[in-house]
Amino acid sequence: MTFGFPEPDLIIFDCDGVLVDSEVLSCRCLSDVLAQCGIELSEHDTLDLFLGRSTAAVLQHYDGRLVPEDFLAALKAQVFQQFRRSLRSIPGVSGVISQLTMPFCVASSSDLDRVRLSLALTDLARYFGDRLYTAQMVARGKPAPDLFLHAAAQMQADPQRTLVVEDSVSGVSAAKAAGMMVWGFVGGSHYRSRDGRSMLIDAGADRVFDQMANFWKGA
Repeated sequence: MTFGFPEPDLIIFDCDGVLVDSEVLSCRCLSDVLAQCGIELSEHDTLDLFLGRSTAAVLQHYDGRLVPEDFLAALKAQVFQQFRRSLRSIPGVSGVISQLTMPFCVASSSDLDRVRLSLALTDLARYFGDRLYTAQMVARGKPAPDLFLHAAAQMQADPQRTLVVEDSVSGVSAAKAAGMMVWGFVGGSHYRSRDGRSMLIDAGADRVFDQMANFWKGA
């Protein structure tokens, strides 16, 4: 049993904010690139609007009218530059992953090349191989359940026997919509001045924790 639930057959990790401490970096880049397009959006508001969402969600939010054609390319270039300079893994996550005995994978709203770069820069790629699933692979990104259901299907796992580890409201909502157990993680730097615990519990998280050292311990 795991905190009153059956031991999962599969664990799905979100990437940004769960495996790597990237949310502040990426939201800062998004805010900067939007400013270059004449759109003022603070880092705080960027987190509120787009935490856990795909770049397609950004375009949809602005309805494609206010951002130039090279917006995504400019954003990607800035994010990659910032990641190469400053990205770090979440403390303790390597130790957790290395000791898992059940299958596990990644399901992220980020593009596949960004996920691969993030895992390579933080020496986590060796754990996941090609078990990487992204919003590019499904019709609807988080908070829709499509991505998590796709990952479970590819891993040949029952959604009801799947545990998701997420840091965002949209990710928690997606996991619950997929019929999965979900643990909210609030140990990323983007939650230092935010009440992430209440946010994720309100979204439906079955448990919330703030240190990877407590992954299998009390909340």
